[in-house]
Amino acid sequence: MIENGHRETRGTRRLIRSFQAKALKKRPFVVRVADWATSYFGTIEFFAINASVFAFWIVLNTGVIPGIRPFDPFPFILLTMTVSLEAIFLTIIVLMSQNRQAYIATLRDELELQVNLITERELTKALQLLANLHRFHNIPLDDPELDAMVKATNVSYIERKLEEEISDRPKSLPQVVTKPFTAISHSFQHAQKQSGLAAGAKNGEKRKPLQ
Repeated sequence: MIENGHRETRGTRRLIRSFQAKALKKRPFVVRVADWATSYFGTIEFFAINASVFAFWIVLNTGVIPGIRPFDPFPFILLTMTVSLEAIFLTIIVLMSQNRQAYIATLRDELELQVNLITERELTKALQLLANLHRFHNIPLDDPELDAMVKATNVSYIERKLEEEISDRPKSLPQVVTKPFTAISHSFQHAQKQSGLAAGAKNGEKRKPLQ
């Protein structure tokens, strides 16, 4: 039994690894470069290179080294622009890698959901067979919980209930703060509208010709 359990565990790990390997092999060349760059950006080597370049740039442009004329004096506008461009490109590359990882995570979640649904149907069918066996052998079966488990799970109902619970989450702080001001604004607009209608009615009565 223990050996069978280890074999099943190894088989599951092999399936997970093969899924990851297939996803990695299907990557385009640009995404592979983005993944490599993203992994490199998080290393101490990349941090040391940036720190060294920035420090050398600042020292070079402060006039400390004799014989070298500063080309980007304080406040180092060219350095600021260079760092901003580097941040933009780093962000784009990291987002490319994250999009690929999010796609793989979505596939895994969908695969897990489908497997769970198939497992639920199989368990329901097994319970139905056991219940039929009890009835065939005239074994009394009075279990309301089992009767509910034998029925097929309504996935659409569970999905609707989850959506309702998610939509009924507590409001954020900005919504709570702005709610009274929104109500006051609506009340003010309604009062203005009512006063405008009343003024129009009075003007109509004044303009009404005498008979």
